[in-house]
Amino acid sequence: MNTTEVPHYAPEWLELREGADAAARAPGLLGPLQHWLAGRERPGPRLVIHDLGCGTGSMGRWLAPRLNGPQHWILHDRDPALLDLAAVRTPRAAGDGSPVTVATRRGDIARLTAKTLAGASLLTASALLDVLTREEVDGLAAACEGARCPALLALSVVGRVELTPAEPMDAEIAYAFNAHQRRSGLLGPDAVTVATGAFARHGATVRTDASTWRLGPDESALTVEWLRGWVGAACEHRPALARRADTYLLRRLAQCAAGELRVVVHHSDLLALPRQTGGPSWAGGPSSTGGTS
Repeated sequence: MNTTEVPHYAPEWLELREGADAAARAPGLLGPLQHWLAGRERPGPRLVIHDLGCGTGSMGRWLAPRLNGPQHWILHDRDPALLDLAAVRTPRAAGDGSPVTVATRRGDIARLTAKTLAGASLLTASALLDVLTREEVDGLAAACEGARCPALLALSVVGRVELTPAEPMDAEIAYAFNAHQRRSGLLGPDAVTVATGAFARHGATVRTDASTWRLGPDESALTVEWLRGWVGAACEHRPALARRADTYLLRRLAQCAAGELRVVVHHSDLLALPRQTGGPSWAGGPSSTGGTS
């Protein structure tokens, strides 16, 4: 991973977005995941779950209570302060009351290998795929294949944003923002498409589902910070926008303060399941891609 490009997220931003993330996550992927975990080839006494780029641990807080049985979460991040915070805030009980334990690993998640995932029941991450390169995503898919480990990768941006009321400059800002997300070979809004292909090539069955932020007056604090970041990244990529973008941002912030602005930010969740012996263990439906071993 290009360490100069990987963002370091402030805990305040991660906390601010957690509610919207939780509301957006695709619950329809949990059924196929639970079915695969129940029928896995080498079940152990507990689920071992690796959470990549764990941040403050929001994925664990959302997922651990939705899975039954004893769980051991291994939290990965480059930021030791975030690791400490995530470890403290990880739930200690599964959905059926079984114990949940936690360990932390500091390091570069791009160096993940099948050996790192040996014995893993699941790999998971939130808002991670879009800040990886094509090579890093392929390495992630290869590691999961080698360890026969499923992956649940949530909340990747897909490059579509809707603001109401709409303005002509919305599309211009969105275009520049998407270009910024693709800087230095990062996948940005192409991440889910690239990851779907990578996991399928490595023999997994893949399904994606929408995980959409819907921000209104009740989420105004998040909307304000998202707007500032969205417009700021667009101007960083295309400085010529700055003068008009300043006026645009002030107008949008005023609308937000007045409770007049609605924002829809499209994301996608991805579930990749290794093929069980004898073929796939679940019916994916029209949004799935079957890989070949």
